[in-house]
Amino acid sequence: MIGFALDAASAFTGAYTRRWGNRCGRWVTVILGNLLGVPLWVVGLGLAVRTPSPPLFAALRPIETLGWTLIGLGCVLQIAALLSLRLKAAAPSAEDTLVDTGIYSRIRHPIYAGIFLEFTALMLIKPILTVAVASTVGIIWAALQARLEELDLLRRIPAYRCYVDRVPRFIPRTGRKASG
Repeated sequence: MIGFALDAASAFTGAYTRRWGNRCGRWVTVILGNLLGVPLWVVGLGLAVRTPSPPLFAALRPIETLGWTLIGLGCVLQIAALLSLRLKAAAPSAEDTLVDTGIYSRIRHPIYAGIFLEFTALMLIKPILTVAVASTVGIIWAALQARLEELDLLRRIPAYRCYVDRVPRFIPRTGRKASG
């Protein structure tokens, strides 16, 4: 929970840069999210996987295979997003510009969409109560984190408001590509 909270606190790049300047604000964001938040929630998830807990359903090969497939899809989404964002992903800045090309022309939050797939996959691969609870909290955190980041992006990047209107948050529209 502490990792999720620290990572959520990293979503306020605009506020940090207004208070302490662009360089310091960027470092606060990096430290809260990348150096503290993400590693702590990964450790927490690892502990949930390793903690003895009652099974929720039988771990069958087809379900496990589906889980690994979802992890692969989640990774593909995240890699595509990171390639589009480059440094902006790890160290957001008040000087950032809108990225609305590549995967970002289809969905606004491909990193979180990938995380949703991966948390769901973990529940299929390791169907025990502790993993289900940790994954559910993780999914709720990712949805909240995306919303917090959107509030920050709306303040930092004026073009983001139009982007929100034309590109869906997590699930791409079928049949037609978003303009932009």
